[in-house]
Amino acid sequence: MKLSEIAARLGAELIGDGEVEITGVAGIEHAGPSELTFVANPKYAALARTTRAGAIVVEPDFPTVDAATLRLKNPYRAFAETIAFFYTAPQYPAGIHATAVVDPSAQIGEGSHVGAYVVVGAGVRIGSGAVLLPHSVIYTGAQIGDRFFAHAHAVVREFCRLGDDVTLQNGAVVGADGFGYAHESDGRWTKIIQSGRTVLGDRVEVQANACVDRASIGETRIGNGSKIDNLVQVGHGSTVGENTLLCAQVGLAGSTEVGNSVILAGQVGVAGHCKVGDSVVATAQSGIPNDVEAGKVVSGYPAMDNRQWLRSVAAFARLPDMVRELRALRRGASEN
Repeated sequence: MKLSEIAARLGAELIGDGEVEITGVAGIEHAGPSELTFVANPKYAALARTTRAGAIVVEPDFPTVDAATLRLKNPYRAFAETIAFFYTAPQYPAGIHATAVVDPSAQIGEGSHVGAYVVVGAGVRIGSGAVLLPHSVIYTGAQIGDRFFAHAHAVVREFCRLGDDVTLQNGAVVGADGFGYAHESDGRWTKIIQSGRTVLGDRVEVQANACVDRASIGETRIGNGSKIDNLVQVGHGSTVGENTLLCAQVGLAGSTEVGNSVILAGQVGVAGHCKVGDSVVATAQSGIPNDVEAGKVVSGYPAMDNRQWLRSVAAFARLPDMVRELRALRRGASEN
């Protein structure tokens, strides 16, 4: 595909040779003369001067470099869109594989693909255009919208509700029992029945080996457009707003409330019954034991304002020198 055609499809300003033939996309350090790359993070800007890429997607005010450039406001989004120009995803023909077990009372919409060894329980309703890949399991009474995509070994438990355009990656579990036990006087733990359900809105994606637990009563809810990364745990009765990102190994304890457009980076933990406001960003490995106001950027444990945390970390790094200085002052004072 000629670079000029890519520019036209992206609505980008082209500076350089539009006749360059682009055959694929690659990272800036590895891209070759027939590949397109991008710069969205300023720390990679220097690499743009030495890259062998045939063209680079950059912001409008990016400095001039030897390679041709496609200039537009969101280089990362444009690069992601360009990947689709060169990648053809597998196609799954409509039909039900001979080894699949589909209860007679289940309803699956037109144009759906049900793969080998899939199990669909009684009373399930799935919309049109679904893809259920091998060994995925849909428990009794689950209700799922259109264009559902379940990768191999994904599970939707009983009576859960999923909207349109939901994607479950391999091993994702929606609606597993919440971790609820009552402590008996003799030291035993008695399981509390998890009678609630999990509800996923439209355009939600749950990635590999993540789990969104069902509630003991009521529901666990994930809002429209939110994305849940690998190995995330959403505890029972939690609520996550719209367009929120829960990155790898995030853990939400039970009854956590997370707002809209929140980003919880890798390994962030939130204590139960806490409220995290809209547009909060928690940096990696933060621990949140209390409510967080909307719009805050927090870090560390216990999570605090990011700027305060950065100052605290800098001060902590200076502690050995400060201790030595203090000891020297004490010795000087004792000698005097």
